[in-house]
Amino acid sequence: MHRLREYLQDPFLNRLYAAVREAGPIRSISVDLVSVCNLRCQGCYFFAEDLDRHKPAREAEFDAFIEREKARGTNFVTVVGGEPSLVVPRIQKLYANFRINVATNGIIRIPYEGLENLPIGISVWGDHATDRKLRGGGRTDVFSTALRNYEGDPRAFWYYTVAPGHAHEVARVVEQCVANGNYVLFNFYGDLCGLGGDLDYRMGFAPVRKEIDRMIARHPDRILLSSYLSEVVSTGILYGERWGYDVCTSISSDHEVNRERIRNGKPYNPHFRAYNADWVSTRRCCTGNDRDCNSCFDVWEHFSWIMLNMRRHLGSKKEFTNWLTTVFLFYLINRLVNFEQGIQWLPEIHQRVSPGGWESVELRDRRCREEELQAALS
Repeated sequence: MHRLREYLQDPFLNRLYAAVREAGPIRSISVDLVSVCNLRCQGCYFFAEDLDRHKPAREAEFDAFIEREKARGTNFVTVVGGEPSLVVPRIQKLYANFRINVATNGIIRIPYEGLENLPIGISVWGDHATDRKLRGGGRTDVFSTALRNYEGDPRAFWYYTVAPGHAHEVARVVEQCVANGNYVLFNFYGDLCGLGGDLDYRMGFAPVRKEIDRMIARHPDRILLSSYLSEVVSTGILYGERWGYDVCTSISSDHEVNRERIRNGKPYNPHFRAYNADWVSTRRCCTGNDRDCNSCFDVWEHFSWIMLNMRRHLGSKKEFTNWLTTVFLFYLINRLVNFEQGIQWLPEIHQRVSPGGWESVELRDRRCREEELQAALS
């Protein structure tokens, strides 16, 4: 690990690494809190995979689930499934026992009091017309409702899922989210309903990535996705390996279907389980049982893919920076590190990772060393 020691001579990388080490390792799960939702979004994996067939048991079973997971060593929970804001008391129970984040459609505001440090990812799938079509049944302006509910809320970040042919909407959506006082994390639309046209993931996401990079340059203190992560998620390529079930790291370790996957030697998270809304059974991975992985652009699963492939990123300081900033962003978004301090480092992270940014950092560091040498000689 001599290369790691060498890379950590960089003070900024050392600060990021120290913050992650201090926060400690993640032993994570995901859980569906409820099997119902107040929307039927066109392309939602939850209903596309019929995951609503798993019905919640009595509240006593939920309490027992929490105790089992605490005993198993779980320390981080991603709350998904149905619409969590419909069962706020269950969110509160998880919040009292674990570090958690919650994904919501934003129609019902999750209360602030008692949940002050709760990361809330609010879904948006495009500008008002697109979002109304895909998520509001052509009638409800879900985006406007969610903007009102989370205006100025320091916990909120927008989980913006962009379709391939909708790159032209990115700037408009981001500007509204930032003006609302929130942060933005991107995701990529998988077209699980087979709508095709400008929603077809097979078109590729190059124009979308270009717009994301433009938003990073415009709002480096508000965008929570790096250019590196954007490329890995949208292309499904990591060191020549193609994204798919055989390399996915977010698989339920106790699920029978994953036995052969676990034996293939590819990294995976041995603690992780994706629990259905009965709080006992698990599914193959975060986003379903039978889903074609070619349509999976889930940013959380790709975070894990990068994070568990640290050794591959040790070939150069640039590669290590790509890995470390990805890990730090995951910890930052989920408030596993000090959020107020970490968010101040966000512009520097983007400068290090964005196209052309690394060269400018290297030139700056070289200039500083030259100035220090001249000062020492004078």
